[in-house]
Amino acid sequence: MRKLFLAAATINLLLPVNADAAGKLEVAQAWIRAAPPGAMMLAGYATLTNRGDAPIVITGASSELFASASLHETVQDGGVEHMRSLGRIELTPGAELLLAPGGKHLMLMRPQQALAAGSSVKIHFDTNEPSGADAEFLVRNDAPDIN
Repeated sequence: MRKLFLAAATINLLLPVNADAAGKLEVAQAWIRAAPPGAMMLAGYATLTNRGDAPIVITGASSELFASASLHETVQDGGVEHMRSLGRIELTPGAELLLAPGGKHLMLMRPQQALAAGSSVKIHFDTNEPSGADAEFLVRNDAPDIN
């Protein structure tokens, strides 16, 4: 019996343990295009990367400065551009999601105050990880130089 127990313990030591496996959402190059006062919708852009060793599922976004925040993409249908909600987004370890003008983006509805270029906004991403991820988005007149 003791030999069987030692054999089982040895096998368990050889198997990889993923109990601590977790996704880690990194938000880089985060910015919001400045809009004139009174604008009802702004757009946010960034590069989202899973720096962890497990998949991350992004389920939504929020900010105290907006009535709502959601992930959308711009699509062409019959020559007409419109927005489509992205819903849940899964990022495998090492995967990247680019939020950029003319493509996938954050749709930020009904700002609670005017946002001048140079100010920043905290945006929270809801994920399958309990804490999600927070990021500071810089309000800019023009897209940053990513090169």
